[in-house]
Amino acid sequence: MGGDLTAVIGARVPQLAERNIICGTGCNFVLEADEYDCCFLGVTPQIAVVTNVDWEHVDMFQDEEAVKTIFRKFIGQIRVGGHLILCGDSPGAYSLVNKTGSGSALPVLHNDAFQISTYGISSCNDWHALSISPNSCGGSDYQLFHKGLHIADISLQMPGVHNVLNSLAVIATISALSTDQKNFLSSIASLKLHLQNFEGVSRRFERIGTVRGCHIYDDYAHHPTEIQAVLQAARQRFPFQKLVVIFQPHTYSRLAALKDDFAIAFTNADRVVITEIYEARETNLWKINGRDLAISIVDPPSEFIPSLIQVLEMLVVHISKDPDHETVILTLGAGDITSVGRKLLTELQHRLL
Repeated sequence: MGGDLTAVIGARVPQLAERNIICGTGCNFVLEADEYDCCFLGVTPQIAVVTNVDWEHVDMFQDEEAVKTIFRKFIGQIRVGGHLILCGDSPGAYSLVNKTGSGSALPVLHNDAFQISTYGISSCNDWHALSISPNSCGGSDYQLFHKGLHIADISLQMPGVHNVLNSLAVIATISALSTDQKNFLSSIASLKLHLQNFEGVSRRFERIGTVRGCHIYDDYAHHPTEIQAVLQAARQRFPFQKLVVIFQPHTYSRLAALKDDFAIAFTNADRVVITEIYEARETNLWKINGRDLAISIVDPPSEFIPSLIQVLEMLVVHISKDPDHETVILTLGAGDITSVGRKLLTELQHRLL
């Protein structure tokens, strides 16, 4: 939108020349940070955006309450006169500032040190989206409201309710940076255009390619909440196609702690393949493997195929039998599963084109 900002982003952004950084000379520095290793306690933000609070790094935090404790420390570092923007639809995020518990309506939040704004699908939030509907680009259209007042109609080319929420976070942040409401309203046209033109980041429902009827996508999702979000997005873009999900669990501790949540996260898929666990930084003290997850998934049909080479061979054979059948292959995980989609694309191009 013309601001000469500096930014450090936790993924490649294809539309940026430097992929994951912006080097500017202005006064605004946008940083993506998280709770892993408590690293975000090293910053003292003027504006902090909290998109969600989930128990993800189970090797670092004993339980969800421990995660909330570290997040409360983080928001306690917001500068005096600053602004906290949080997703009011995320129970974990909202609990950081709501001491009374959430009811049918969000209470007015106050803080003596900084302002608080909420965003979400619920109309109880300061910023909320109404009448969300799929559009011709495969993304979402919605009406933007602020405290009951219709502000604008927003269009995104990225599917998924989570991207609607992310766009609301952007809008709330732009508003917080604006000197006054009139200044913000004058920037709405530019804001709408850039939101509409944004194509997303790497490894977030990233399109790898299409061969005949097979559409191949890749996503970093390695937590049950993320899996549910990306599968909802996939179903939005491909409502009638067969959706085959290949999931590589990431770390033994996470699967052991969240196995029951993983087991119900794949309901939007038609078929699920679970690979062996990507151990990352751990040894298997929990005596758990990918087969344990595959067995626990009741619906949809699931199977355990340990190695990525075996998965690739299975997919090539399966797709080659009926190459024009509309099928979506979605690889999920934070490990080397990301290599499967491109290898599959190359092999299918060699065989079928």
